[in-house]
Amino acid sequence: MSVLDNKKISFIGGGNMAQALISGLIACGVKPELITVSAPSAETRQQFEDQKMNTVDASVDPKAAIIDADVVVLAVKPQVMNKVVSAFADVLDNQLVISVAAGLSTDDLSSMLGGYPNVVRAMPNTPSKIQMGATGLYASADLDESQKQLATAVMEASGLAMWVDDETHMHAVTAVSGSAPAYVFYFIESMIDGAVALGLDKEQASALAMQTVLGAAKMTIESDDSPSELRRKVMSPNGTTQAAIESMQSNEIGRQIGEAMQACYDRSQALSTENK
Repeated sequence: MSVLDNKKISFIGGGNMAQALISGLIACGVKPELITVSAPSAETRQQFEDQKMNTVDASVDPKAAIIDADVVVLAVKPQVMNKVVSAFADVLDNQLVISVAAGLSTDDLSSMLGGYPNVVRAMPNTPSKIQMGATGLYASADLDESQKQLATAVMEASGLAMWVDDETHMHAVTAVSGSAPAYVFYFIESMIDGAVALGLDKEQASALAMQTVLGAAKMTIESDDSPSELRRKVMSPNGTTQAAIESMQSNEIGRQIGEAMQACYDRSQALSTENK
């Protein structure tokens, strides 16, 4: 028996992240008829109706998606969050509210909801679309354990879900998982370009680079060895891998990655101030 059994889940917003999380929930056995999507676009609503989900025209009756829900997922841009939630905050009654909006703290969200306490902040990433996401979660100590378990189940439907006990650490979550798929895509791009420059065609280079990154990630997850130990095991003395790694080290690639993550962290902090 799952904590999600018979739970009614409403999504406020039907964009990419909402679609990703909904795909995960359905893949985990949540019945489409238990999911409601509130969106102003008729085209967006039709996409969900075609999958047997309920929809609400947010521009006509924004409260309709809230009243019978057990979980409300806020999947709208932080810039419009206050306007969107103010239209239904007064009908919240012990529902769990999960926000996937970047930069808005639990205090910000609670304030926008008129002091409502049952708020969880989540930072998912785009691999959630294929149920391979990595999500950071934070809630105040006032949230009861059953609500935390429910939030975990909702987000684990799309991959890994991990709680942090200090909300400021959500900026670090953004740097290491929220934004990080783009770092990996950039690395794969560079590998493909490098292989093409060395004589492979684009199709060959793409297939080999993508499978290598997938295999290395899976091996890292399944191995008892640390990433650094796995790297050392590939590096034969004076061999090809050592030459490549020494080139990266001489160019301080590790430092550059750290600086990129710091830039991401700093921007996340700035956004948290701009969106208040």
